[in-house]
Amino acid sequence: MDNGFARRKLLGILSASWLAQACYAVTRLGVPDLLASGPRSAADLAAATGAQPLVLRRLLRALGGAGVFRRTAEGYELTAVGALLRADAAGSLRDTALMDGEEVYRAFAEIMHTVHSGRPAFEAVYGKPFYEYLAGDPAAAATFHAAMGGAGVPASWRDCDLAGVGTLVDVGGGSGALLAQTLADHPELRGVLFDLPAALESAGSVLAGVADRVRLVEGSFFDTVPAGADAYVLSRVLHNWTDERAAALLGVVREAMPVGARLFVLEEFAPDDDGPVGAGLVDLLMLVTVEGYDRTGSEYRNLLVDNGFTVVESRPGGRPGVEGLIEAVRSA
Repeated sequence: MDNGFARRKLLGILSASWLAQACYAVTRLGVPDLLASGPRSAADLAAATGAQPLVLRRLLRALGGAGVFRRTAEGYELTAVGALLRADAAGSLRDTALMDGEEVYRAFAEIMHTVHSGRPAFEAVYGKPFYEYLAGDPAAAATFHAAMGGAGVPASWRDCDLAGVGTLVDVGGGSGALLAQTLADHPELRGVLFDLPAALESAGSVLAGVADRVRLVEGSFFDTVPAGADAYVLSRVLHNWTDERAAALLGVVREAMPVGARLFVLEEFAPDDDGPVGAGLVDLLMLVTVEGYDRTGSEYRNLLVDNGFTVVESRPGGRPGVEGLIEAVRSA
C-alpha cells in the first residue's frame, strides 16, 4: 500500500464522523421525508425546515458527494442510500441516525473515560447507565427501540425450525419487530412480547397484523419472565450485559422454562482473532454505552453451559454484522 493511498484511507476514517453528523442534521430536519415525492431545491427545503439556506446547501452538497443525495436540475433528490433515512422506508435507518447523532456521538466524544476507567463513557456524559437514562427519557427510549426494531430479522432466525413450538416468548423484544415477522411466517404460532413498559409503547402498531395471536407483558427480565412457553428467544440481548448480569438473566429464563422448552440466542459472534474488516464495530458501540460486549460463539456457548443449559446447535452468522444462532435446552 503506497503512502498516498494509506493517507487518503486514514483521512476517510478520521472524517467519517463529519458525514455521520451531517446525516444526523438533515434527518433531524426531516429533509429525507420532504424529498419522498421528488427533487426540491435547497432554498425550498430550508424554508420548509427552518434551516439557514446556505448551511443546508453545504450539508446537501457534502452528502451528495457521499452518495446520500443526488443533484438534479430541480435541486436535490434521494439516492437509494438516502432513502433509508425516510421514516417510512423499509429497513429505515432514520432512528439509528438520530440516536447515533445524539447520545452515541456524545458518548464517543468521551471515549478516553472508558479507556482509563473501563466504564462506559455514556455514564460520564449522562450521569447514569444507558438503560436507566432511557427509562427517564421517553423520547430517547422511543428512538432507541425503533432503531433496534429497524435492524430486521436475522436470516439465521428466519431459517430456524420452530416445529412443535406453540407459544414463543420474545424476552427483551423491544417493539416486537422480530416477533411480528415470526408470527407472520408461522400462522400456527402464538407469541408473548416481554419487555419494560417504555419498550412496549410502540409495539401495538408493530404487531397490528398479528395482534390476535400475541400478548404483551411488562417487566424486567432480571426479575421474572412469562413461564410455561414452548420456546424463548433472546435476540441481541446478552451482549448488553456483563457475564454476571447475563448469568442472572439466564437464570431467570431457565426457571421459567418447562422441561423440553427451547432457548434461542441470536447474537453477532465476535471473531476468535482480530477478524475480517468490519468486525468489532458494534463492540465499540457497546464499549462506550453499556457494560456488555460482543462474545465469540464459544464464549456464548460457555455462558449458556455455565448457567444450566445444554447447547443443541450453534450456527455463526457467516460475516461481520450478521447474527448467529445458538439453540439450547435446560440441562437435567
